[in-house]
Amino acid sequence: MKKTYKIEVDCAACAAKMEEAANRTNGVKEATVAFMPQKMKVEFEEGADVSAVMTEVLKNCKKVESDCEIFI
Repeated sequence: MKKTYKIEVDCAACAAKMEEAANRTNGVKEATVAFMPQKMKVEFEEGADVSAVMTEVLKNCKKVESDCEIFI
């Protein structure tokens, strides 16, 4: 399953940190963050609980970029 989320991030370097953090999260098969359109695309692993995974993605992203936001 793939989903797209609106995000809020201040710079391209911060977006890259968010992408790395999202890709390290269990349940995420692949995540890409686009700075200019302020979007995150996430492909989930088979059988993943999307809501729980996205909660963890947000926590992991906040660890590397505290003022980022993902509108889940």
